[in-house]
Amino acid sequence: MLGWVLTFLIVALIAGLLGFGGIAGASIEIAKVIFFIAIILFVVSLVMGFVRGRRGI
Repeated sequence: MLGWVLTFLIVALIAGLLGFGGIAGASIEIAKVIFFIAIILFVVSLVMGFVRGRRGI
C-alpha cells in the first residue's frame, strides 16, 4: 500500500511540474486516502497482535 502512495506522490510531483494542476491535486488526494488507510490497518494489526499475544501467556 505504501508503494502505491509513493507512486501517486511521484505522479503528482511530475504533473505539478508540467502544469497539470488537476491531475496533481487528484493524485495527492488519492495518496492521502491510501496513506491513512494504511496507517489505520497498521494500528488495527498492532492492537490485534497485542491482544492475541496476551491470551497465550
